[in-house]
Amino acid sequence: MLYFQNKSSRSIAKPSHTNRGVANRGVANRGVANRGVANRGELNRPVTLHFASTETTMKNLANNRKWVAAALCLFLMLSTGCEALEYRPSAVGREGEVIVVIDSLNWSGPIGDAVRANIAPYLGTLPAPEREFTLRRISLSSQRLLETIQKQKNIVFVAPLEDESAEAEFLRTRLDETALSAVMSGQSSVIARRDLRRSGQQVIYMLGDTESTIVDLLEDRGEDIRYQFNEITRQRLNVDMFEKGRRFELEDTLMSRHAFAVRGQHDYFIASDTTDFVWMRRVVNSDSWRSLWVYYIEDFNPANLTPEWIYEARERLTQTHIRGNMGGFVAIDFRRELTSENIDFLGRFAYETRGLWHMIGEDPVKGRVEYGMGGPFVNYTFYDDETGRLYMIDGMVFAPGYDKREFLRHMEVISHSFWTAEDAAAAAAKIET
Repeated sequence: MLYFQNKSSRSIAKPSHTNRGVANRGVANRGVANRGVANRGELNRPVTLHFASTETTMKNLANNRKWVAAALCLFLMLSTGCEALEYRPSAVGREGEVIVVIDSLNWSGPIGDAVRANIAPYLGTLPAPEREFTLRRISLSSQRLLETIQKQKNIVFVAPLEDESAEAEFLRTRLDETALSAVMSGQSSVIARRDLRRSGQQVIYMLGDTESTIVDLLEDRGEDIRYQFNEITRQRLNVDMFEKGRRFELEDTLMSRHAFAVRGQHDYFIASDTTDFVWMRRVVNSDSWRSLWVYYIEDFNPANLTPEWIYEARERLTQTHIRGNMGGFVAIDFRRELTSENIDFLGRFAYETRGLWHMIGEDPVKGRVEYGMGGPFVNYTFYDDETGRLYMIDGMVFAPGYDKREFLRHMEVISHSFWTAEDAAAAAAKIET
């Protein structure tokens, strides 16, 4: 099954081949307006509130002083706490886990179903069913438990404010009278707070008066919430993965030979390096490995970049470069779910493709045969306006007997560490000024 999606909160306009070059790289082509910032970062923007029933911003609220006061009070109340602290210890907990603060009755009803479906849906592009996040429900049964919750990495507070539960009371006490009246009158909102009490922490407050309001809010804003959790998870992993044993010499090799680099984890090595293709591997043992390769084309016309082009190019590249020791080669398993989404990848127009690979071979009698190996992959194909290059970064996982979600997330982190020689020069010039 193939899915082509254009997610506006994560996408960026496809650039024009004729407009490439420094003279045409102003705000209109690559600046903030077209890099998804206005949409993808909206949950953390400090002065904008998002009401599900009106999708109102502070600008629109300016015509109604009552709602302006409610919005400001709501924001300020949720912003208080330890904002003045200069140092926060790191958040704790497992990566990929989200703490859901909700009572047992709502967890077993429509709200719980909506949380599972919209914050942690099943990922069809993994070999076995895994949710996008592992959800752990906790009820507010004591102050001590609340203090434990407030140390965690990813937290969602969910409760209809009309309830008599401890969770609803906790949310009500964070609103002043005007803000509470606004919510109880039918307005609903998602408030996201980054590093609220711990460094590397993402807290989400779901505010609505009734069960149906909260369900509608989750269905409407679930993708944005997942984006926030995924983004901060990559940021934390970027520190954890490269804090010790980072392979600077590998990065220098990539930059000197190809004018780009990705961060090298301590046990990665270059398995193959050609004119326009580099394959890096991490071999855990004979039955488990990670693989990341990068391919690029000079002077590519971005108008030609489509999901179909990506599939055909990946098939050709893996058949040529990613081969087994028995004559087999890696190919996309088109029998399974395959998705392509238009996204903003580090400020560049890109497609994120996810699916499953398998090792196959050509038999003169039987035709294509299965070799019994396979796993998930994530592929980022994007056009770099500054250099005119088309890049394809592809991460694959082979780990039979293990869950694959977090291994694949490591591939995302390495891919998002990408930078070019031009990026490095611009960063150096900015430091000098």
